[in-house]
Amino acid sequence: MHAKDIFEQHSTTFSFEFFPPKTEASAEALFAAVKELEALKPSFVSVTYGAGGGTRELTHDLVLRIKKETQITTVPHLTCVCHSESEIEAILERYAKEGVENILALAGDPPVSVGGDDGYDRSQDAFQHASDLVRFIKKFNDSGKHPNGKKGFGIGVAGFPEGHPGTPNRLLEMDYLKAKIDEGADYICTQLFFENRDFYDFRERCELAGIDVPIIAGIMPITTAGGMKRMAELSAGSRFPASLLKAVQRANGDAEAVKRVGIHWATEQCRDLLDNHVRGLHFYTLNRSDATKEIYLNLGARDSAALGG
Repeated sequence: MHAKDIFEQHSTTFSFEFFPPKTEASAEALFAAVKELEALKPSFVSVTYGAGGGTRELTHDLVLRIKKETQITTVPHLTCVCHSESEIEAILERYAKEGVENILALAGDPPVSVGGDDGYDRSQDAFQHASDLVRFIKKFNDSGKHPNGKKGFGIGVAGFPEGHPGTPNRLLEMDYLKAKIDEGADYICTQLFFENRDFYDFRERCELAGIDVPIIAGIMPITTAGGMKRMAELSAGSRFPASLLKAVQRANGDAEAVKRVGIHWATEQCRDLLDNHVRGLHFYTLNRSDATKEIYLNLGARDSAALGG
């Protein structure tokens, strides 16, 4: 289903994110999680794309498997880094031929194999910003190459409630986000956050900037103390509220207690977001189903329709 149709049909969307597995065993474990979460009737699921397109084929294979073996709308990520226009067009043509209807367009990170952020020369890339990629996808849509005609791909982009790690100027950050919308993006999916006030402030600033597309909130439950540390590293310093840190400390290293704290915190985040008319919730699942399912149950629902989806 096209993104515009999803948001037209669902007052609140509920979606999940997975990353492509690298082994046959992890692939089967992941797909078991996908099948479990299918029972929650998500609005869509997204599949990540490795640094510099490093998991291109794995992403493609997972997208097609979910599409063929479930009833879930699947949204592959696509990034700018290390790609030429011809490569991106080939990827779009392939997805279009296979009936994929949406793309999440991202700037992306350079792969470590080519030097990472410190050594890779991004000036050689055809797409310098996510807005350039959005423009290219919109041009592809307008060409009528997608089976659904000029409707083409629905396009999602990223938002950063805590601030973009590469753009400390918060005013300039909103200009960049508005540019992605002006180029044709249909919705915004935010990076993870743990303090809802950051999201509400971000949503208001989007309104002030004239951004009127749906904004869905990215939620990642803490399930281990080590996982929390990795979140801080990977997301360039997520802000963990002191009250959350205190709760994790009270767990005193008990793994099950830390998991309960994380699920409780995420549940309260979701409850408050729903009470404040969030347009959608997007769960970063880490390829597991248990925490997301527990949050749904804690919110008093068996599937997304009961939560307003």
